[in-house]
Amino acid sequence: MVTSSSNSYLTSNHEVVNINKEWNLRKINQNGQIQIYQSSYRGSYSSIIRDSLRNAALGRKVLLVQLMKGGVKQGISNAQKLCGNLTWIRCSNSYDKYESENIDKNMSKSINNSIIELWNFCKKELLSGDYDQIILDEVFLALEMNIISKDDLISTLENRFISGDVILTGTSIPKNFLLMADQITELRS
Repeated sequence: MVTSSSNSYLTSNHEVVNINKEWNLRKINQNGQIQIYQSSYRGSYSSIIRDSLRNAALGRKVLLVQLMKGGVKQGISNAQKLCGNLTWIRCSNSYDKYESENIDKNMSKSINNSIIELWNFCKKELLSGDYDQIILDEVFLALEMNIISKDDLISTLENRFISGDVILTGTSIPKNFLLMADQITELRS
């Protein structure tokens, strides 16, 4: 016959944790990694889109934002849902819809406002913690064109709350962001 001596052990050993004690626990905020994908030319990020679809199919909540690309009936109010977990958003108005010689000052302002509106949405999502992965496609082109400020992007990334990864893509990446990154991948043709 086996007898347990746990009761006598607990009462005699003061190093054992008292389970009746009230604990003052706090949640530890843990952010995922910042990953940067750099390429010498635009439109080379199909592998990132493929991976975002796979992650969504596996149950992760993914936000894919193409800041510099537009499309028919795009924008925040017309986000596309794929695999139940992937939200794919493009600008409601973008430079790639027009020939560069046909873009006047008013049109440029309208396009920039569309990109800023999408960026403000992204900031909210980066701070919310609602997604497991957020991809900001061509965010560095928006920086290069002075549509998004470098300080605003740095501040948002530093204060983000996302347990998964934030993926940033672009052709020309400022040094500040290379130093912030946990992973840097250079895509070659």
